[in-house]
Amino acid sequence: MSADRTHRIGYVLKMYPRFSETFIVSEILAREAAGEEIVIFSLRPPTDARFHPELARVQAPVIQVGRSSSPRRLWEVWGAAMADPQLAVGLSAQLPELVAAGVDDAEQALALAMAAREHGVTHLHAHFASMATTVARLAGLVADLPYSFTAHAKDIFHRDVEDEDLARKLRDADHAVTISGYNLAHLRERFGTRGTARLELVRNGLELERFPYRRRAGLPPVPRLLGVGRLVEKKGFDQLIDMVGALRAEGREVEADIVGDGPLREDLDARIRELGLTEHVRLLGPRTQEEVRLLLDEADLFVAPFVIGADGNADGLPTVLLEAMATGIPCVAAAVTAVGEVILEGRTGWLVPTGDTAALTGAVREALDPATDRGARTDAARDLVVERHDSRVQARRLRELAERSAHRNIRTQPLPALPPTILEGSLS
Repeated sequence: MSADRTHRIGYVLKMYPRFSETFIVSEILAREAAGEEIVIFSLRPPTDARFHPELARVQAPVIQVGRSSSPRRLWEVWGAAMADPQLAVGLSAQLPELVAAGVDDAEQALALAMAAREHGVTHLHAHFASMATTVARLAGLVADLPYSFTAHAKDIFHRDVEDEDLARKLRDADHAVTISGYNLAHLRERFGTRGTARLELVRNGLELERFPYRRRAGLPPVPRLLGVGRLVEKKGFDQLIDMVGALRAEGREVEADIVGDGPLREDLDARIRELGLTEHVRLLGPRTQEEVRLLLDEADLFVAPFVIGADGNADGLPTVLLEAMATGIPCVAAAVTAVGEVILEGRTGWLVPTGDTAALTGAVREALDPATDRGARTDAARDLVVERHDSRVQARRLRELAERSAHRNIRTQPLPALPPTILEGSLS
């Protein structure tokens, strides 16, 4: 299918833009560069104080799909949707689904269905198998539009994820995407081959030209370690701090920067003070993707001590780890979920058991040993990222899936736009 106005993807996101979700921006940019038309629907207003400069390159319009959590407002949106004959058919057919949904989800699904009609969307795609997919699924049912979604990590592994809900989303989706072989195997084991018949592996991508590779020379007298991520349990930054303390107790001069913000900032700061590391471990707060890229270029070792949280939450495959591998900084990471698919022990980095601070310390000690051939591992790491995580390959695969959807569905032309009077005030 040619890139024309009959092929337009509506991205359904809980919040856009979101500072921590650079992978979504990279994906949209890659799809736009390949000629696809995108419309972004944000279900919540952004709350971040800082934004990545890459956002300015996104051409897609951003539609804020408002909500009021009011039954009265739901009925107003309901009435607006019923004023369109074709949406009225879908709304009547899906009445049990809408009644079973919460007020917020039902209201936003109807508003999204109308907005998708207005903007000529032919396919809805949500990121994360949680709230955004709930709304996209309902909107797709009402507007007779195929929907798909990408499943990542928390939306799969968190203890609050309901199997029945996720199974329904997998069943009703035109197709579903997940980002790693680990996730694919996990979901197949959990829901069976029939329940995951439409599940596809599409790995997250990087704009590789933005992350040029530099093979590092020797180490400075005081090597600088770098950790990047939200300050939450699953990132394991308490272990990074303990590891710096252990190495310094051995007489090894190392320092560390931790980039990010989150609920554990005070706890981590207290741990740094408790170990007497205030001059050696810095909490830098949030940084833009470009600022992180510069820090990756300046640091000597990237450390990602991931753990599985008490709530079952774990990282899928953090983009920043791929960025580190792409740029040529040696990487030490803990083996949770799909991390072992990119950090191959002895080949592309150092992979340690999760939650094992002693093993983490030993791996960093080895990585900083002057006798270690770090270059061979970083060369292999760059090769792996180029082979598996090029955003152009990712965009091509996502487009193939969407176009396959268009050929499967009778309706490949967007419905006529709704009259402005029907939409007036419905999305605020």
